[in-house]
Amino acid sequence: MTVPKEAEGWPARSLLGRLSSPARRELLDLGTGVRFDADAVLMRQGMNDRHVLLLSSGLTKVTAVVENGETSLLAVRAGGDTVGEMAAMDGSAPRSATVTACGPLTARVLQDGALRELLMRRPEVSMALTAVVADRLRWANRRRLDFRGYPAKVRLARVLVELAASYGTPRAEGVVIDIRLTQPELATLIGAAETTIHKVLRELREECLVETGYRATVIRNLPWLRRLADLADE
Repeated sequence: MTVPKEAEGWPARSLLGRLSSPARRELLDLGTGVRFDADAVLMRQGMNDRHVLLLSSGLTKVTAVVENGETSLLAVRAGGDTVGEMAAMDGSAPRSATVTACGPLTARVLQDGALRELLMRRPEVSMALTAVVADRLRWANRRRLDFRGYPAKVRLARVLVELAASYGTPRAEGVVIDIRLTQPELATLIGAAETTIHKVLRELREECLVETGYRATVIRNLPWLRRLADLADE
């Protein structure tokens, strides 16, 4: 698996990471800056609002209530990503998922009309956003993850593999996920108690699969972590 390098501080697979500096600046200048506290609901499944959030910092989880009434984790989004673009681009269907802050974060609110005007004026941004959506659909089609079917250790391994694929940077010590992941945030992402996360992380460190620090997580052995996550090798 090829892990992209960052583009001017933004993950290369994020929308901002795909853009040239002028297009990136124009997008960052669009809309209004907002801040959210931990556990704040940024967008709610079923609502008919149409704005898009361009994440400047922080980490979110994207969840949806499925037919049996249970909540499933669909994705993780971080700085450089957008959330809510499907409703803005579609223009008719209600939001298909709920987006929740896993910690304090900042974002820019882009109204759908202003975003569509930019997409028409800047084909580069339009193509980049289309590529982002295609990547997300491809990811969802390849891996229909059901976290409730696995123990917490496997669920955490799956989240870390996803983060490494989308936001990791290869370095000598391993794949560095340069996103601050606190234990409460990880517990929120995989639906486990913080004490469980503490135990699982200790096991992963003892098995030399990961290293955890204040500002980053290092995947020391990505192939073995993928096997633990019950994911096929790429």
